[in-house]
Amino acid sequence: MGFFLETVFGGLMAGMLYALVALGFVLIFKASGVFNFAQGAMVLFAALAMARYAEWFPQWFGFSSPLLANLLAFAGAVLTMVAVAWLIERLALRRLVNQEGITLLMATLGISYFLDGAGQLLFGSATYKIDVGMPKDPMMVLENTFEGGLLLSKEDLYAALVAALLVATLTLFFQKTRTGRALRAVADDHQAAQSIGIPLSRIWVIVWSVGGIVALVAGIIWGSKLGVQFSISLVALKAFPVVILGGLTSVPGAILGGLIIGVGEKLSEIYLGPFVGGGIENWFAYVLALGFLLVRPQGLFGDKIIDRV
Repeated sequence: MGFFLETVFGGLMAGMLYALVALGFVLIFKASGVFNFAQGAMVLFAALAMARYAEWFPQWFGFSSPLLANLLAFAGAVLTMVAVAWLIERLALRRLVNQEGITLLMATLGISYFLDGAGQLLFGSATYKIDVGMPKDPMMVLENTFEGGLLLSKEDLYAALVAALLVATLTLFFQKTRTGRALRAVADDHQAAQSIGIPLSRIWVIVWSVGGIVALVAGIIWGSKLGVQFSISLVALKAFPVVILGGLTSVPGAILGGLIIGVGEKLSEIYLGPFVGGGIENWFAYVLALGFLLVRPQGLFGDKIIDRV
């Protein structure tokens, strides 16, 4: 029983990180109707900015405090992602208002390749580390309940708490603020939103900035766990099944989808892997997403599309 719970907890922690990446897809789709293929590149670009600024700022300004370096690096990375959002709106999205969805989709593919190249050009292509003080050592809990207790990763637990706090904040932002309601109005109909005075350009800069900040938090967490390397952008591939499962327009769906996939892939690898030769963790999410596409294409919480004839 203890081993089973350890596996479930590990899956929940991984699922929260998947949900955090998927959240970037959901936010941008909710506000612009664009499926942002550049989200993985944004995670990598933001993580590279954070890692390199943490190295450069102490050298430039002559201080040695790791805490101050991380705070300044985080602030610098946030400003960088806001600048990236502004450039994306000015150079790409502004010229594609009211175009077909496939046009905007192809634009995000181009943005993805551009950010990959710009990241290498500006920050280098080596593997960098991010150390924000997250504890690496494991901890034992429930020792009096289960024989030997449960072994949990403090780093995963802290990361999941940060992800949960960010998700809750963004949910309140979308539901309770005037800007959040404007973002939803733009997603429903660009032309109608413009006709009632909602500035489309400002809204798109805001939502891509928020998406960039979400990507930064995800990049910091994944960079702290794995190091900042170009394979980190592949983490976004695991977020595709998450948004398919939860629904492209649902923040709670991104959370639940991430948890389902995180727990499902851990349990399937442990209990089904020996019968099929292992490796289930690599493809479980995609098979599950395919099943949902066949049965419920809009996802668990997505808006059901009804065509009237």
